[in-house]
Amino acid sequence: MPRTQRARERSAAAAAPPPVTPVVSSRLLQRQLPPPLGTLPGPPELPGGHSRHFGKNVDPGSDLIIGLDRGSLYIIRIDLQNLDRMIVRSYDLDRDPDNLAEITPISRNAPTQARRNYAITIPQGLNVTDEMLNPNSITRQLVDQISLAKAHLVIAKESNNLQFAGDLAAQIQNSQALLSAAATRQYPLTTEESETSIRNMAALLYQAQQLRYDAATSLVKMKGQVQSLEDKSKEEAEKSIKFGQIAAEELPKALHCFGIRLTMDWFERQSPDRRRIKDTTTTRYLDKLRDNSLHHFCIFSDNILAASVVVNSTTTNANHPDRLVFHLVTDEVNYIPMRAWFSTNSFGGATIEIQKMEDFTWLNASYAPVLKQLQDASTQSFYFSGNKDSRTPIKFRNPKYLSMLNHLRFYIPELFPALRMIVFLDDDVVVQKDLSALFSIDLDGNVMGAVETCTETFHRFHKYLNFSHLLIRGHFDPDACGWAFGMNVMDLSEWRRRDVTGIYHYWQERNADHTLWKLGTLPPGLLSFYGLVRSLDPKWHVLGLGYTNVDPSLISDGAVLHYNGNMKPWLKIGMDKYKGLWDKYVHYSHPLLQQCFFSH
Repeated sequence: MPRTQRARERSAAAAAPPPVTPVVSSRLLQRQLPPPLGTLPGPPELPGGHSRHFGKNVDPGSDLIIGLDRGSLYIIRIDLQNLDRMIVRSYDLDRDPDNLAEITPISRNAPTQARRNYAITIPQGLNVTDEMLNPNSITRQLVDQISLAKAHLVIAKESNNLQFAGDLAAQIQNSQALLSAAATRQYPLTTEESETSIRNMAALLYQAQQLRYDAATSLVKMKGQVQSLEDKSKEEAEKSIKFGQIAAEELPKALHCFGIRLTMDWFERQSPDRRRIKDTTTTRYLDKLRDNSLHHFCIFSDNILAASVVVNSTTTNANHPDRLVFHLVTDEVNYIPMRAWFSTNSFGGATIEIQKMEDFTWLNASYAPVLKQLQDASTQSFYFSGNKDSRTPIKFRNPKYLSMLNHLRFYIPELFPALRMIVFLDDDVVVQKDLSALFSIDLDGNVMGAVETCTETFHRFHKYLNFSHLLIRGHFDPDACGWAFGMNVMDLSEWRRRDVTGIYHYWQERNADHTLWKLGTLPPGLLSFYGLVRSLDPKWHVLGLGYTNVDPSLISDGAVLHYNGNMKPWLKIGMDKYKGLWDKYVHYSHPLLQQCFFSH
C-alpha cells in the first residue's frame, strides 16, 4: 500500500469521533438507549492505536438496530415483524455474522430517527398461561430476563461484585413491578410501557456477560437455579393437588343452604301436604318397589341436588318414565331434605323411594368390615390425622372412602331382596339417552355389566392393586382390564348365588393394614367381581368429565356421562365446558334454589 494512502487513513482515523452510547432505530425503539448501569468496555484498539473501521452511508430512516459486539458498535438490518423478540433477547449478542448488514461508524452528531407513534390495542382480559406459552409475548420475555438476571445476581454476590448485584436486584424489582401491574389490571403489558425496563435489563445482562465469570462457577450456579425452580414447581403442583382435593371434599355453601331450607320447609308445611307425603306408603306404591317388570335404579348419595339431576336426566330422556323406579339411600342428616325435595317435585311419573342407611340395623361393625375398620384407631389415624408418612398422597387418605354410603354398592342384593336386576348409578352422572335397553342385555352368567377402561395401560389391575404383595400376585393378572363404577347393570340373582358380598368381605379383612390397596371402592370391586364382569359398549358409560379433555364425539353419543374426578359440576372448580350438560337438569327456577344460589 502506498505510504501516502496509509497516512491519509491514519489521519482520518485520528479525526474520527469517539464511540457513543448505541442508538436503536426501529418500529419499537427509536429513542437513544439509556446508558447501562456500570461501565461497558470500549471498542478494542487495532494495532497502532486505531479504532476499527466500518462502512459508510447509513440511511437513518431505514429499519436498523445498533448493538454491541465485543465492545464495538454494529448495525443489523432486521425484519420488523420479529423485532419484539430480537430486542427483548438482546442480551444474547452472539448472532450469526451472515445476518449482519453493512457495518458503519456512528457519529456523535448523527441524527436519530424520529420517534414513531405507538398504535396500542389492549386485549381484553389477561390469560397468564397463554402469555407464558407465547415466546413473543412481553410477559414471557420479562420472565425470561428476570430468571437469567437472578442467576447472574447470585454469581455477582458470590464474586463480591456488590455494586453490580445491587443494580441487578433493582432492575429485577422494576420488571417484577411491571408484571404485577399487568396481573392487577387484567390485561397484558404494552410495548411502550415495558420498553425502558426491557432495554435496561438487556444492558445489564450484556454487562454480566462481559464480566466473564468463571465458566465452571456459572454453570454450577445455573444448574442450582434450575434445580431450585424445579423443586418450587413440584412443591406448587403438590399444593395444587392438595387444595383441589380439599375443594372437592367440601360442601359448597349454596348446597348447605339448600339442605337447611328444605328441612325448614318440610316442618313448616301444613297438614294436608304432610298427609299427601305419607300417602307414599300405599299398597300400590309398595308393589312398584318390588315389581321386577319395571326398571329399577339405585343411587347412594348425600348430595340432594346431584341425586336430583340423576333422576331428572334419566326420566327426561326415558321413553316410558312411568316405568322407572328409583331407590335412593342417604344418611340421616340428609334424609328429611331429600324426602322434601323429591316429594314436592314431579319426575315424569317415576316412582321414587327414599331410605336412610341408619335404618339398616343389620349393617353394623360385626358384619361389615368397613364399619369395623372405622372404629379402629390406626384406621382413624390413617384417614383423619393425615398420617405422618408424607409418602402417602392426600387423596389416599380421604375419609369419604370409608363412608358407608360409598360402600353400600357391595350390599345391593341385601338392600333390595325382592329384586332380580338393577342398574347402579353414581350421583355424579348425567343420563342423556333412554336406558331401558340395559335391562334386556344378556350378561352371559356374569354378575355385572360394566364398561372396561383398559384402552390405556394405567387402567389395568396393576394401577390399583399392590402386586408386590404375594396374595395379590398369586391370584390376579396385573394386565387384566379395569372397569368403572358409575353405571353398572347388576344381576342380583347371580350375585346372591356367587356370594359376591362374602368375597368383598374377605378382601376387606385382608386389607386392614392398607397393604393390598389404598384408594376407594374400585380396588375391592375389581377383586370381588374378578371374572364376573361382562364388558358393555363404551357408549353406555363415558368417563372423564371431571378432568380436562374428553372427545366431543364420545360425549354426544354417550348414554351416561360421568363426572369422575375432583372437578364436579356443582363445584366452582368444575370444568366450565362440561357444566352445561349438568346444569340443564337443575331446576334453577325453583324458589329455594333461587334463594340459595342467586341471593347474597
